Amino acid sequence: MEIRIKTFNELNTTELYQLLELRSAVFVVEQDCVYKDADGKDQKAIHVLGKKDNQVVAYTRMFGPGDYFDNPSIGRVVVEKDQRQFGYGKVIMEASIQGLETRYPGETLELSAQTYLIKFYNSLGFKETGEPYLEDGIPHVRMVKQNQAS
Repeated sequence: MEIRIKTFNELNTTELYQLLELRSAVFVVEQDCVYKDADGKDQKAIHVLGKKDNQVVAYTRMFGPGDYFDNPSIGRVVVEKDQRQFGYGKVIMEASIQGLETRYPGETLELSAQTYLIKFYNSLGFKETGEPYLEDGIPHVRMVKQNQAS
């Protein structure tokens, strides 16, 4: 899998369509969650694309401090269902963490994790903070990671 990191304006129409299609396939269809994916935040985000055979199979979006949470953050973490056995979730998250640590050295990183993925995010250095809550009807918990870059 090849990683590409782009601003919204750097995305071509094929990449934009593929990432929106992937997010919809997993978050809306697979997880049976009706929510507004096009939330107006993609234009502020840095998009991390995991491509295989020129197809987006893994994705996250990164935000600077104050663009989503108070801290630099990662969201919309997704891997195509038939590609999950290859460890692409870890690869795309490691690229996203590195991207934020490079852009915002010394700052705490933050994400809102679906609770069934807590162990996955723990393995990447994130720790739960606060109580679980419902986001779009799915249990989530806020997680933070101390940035090691300086």
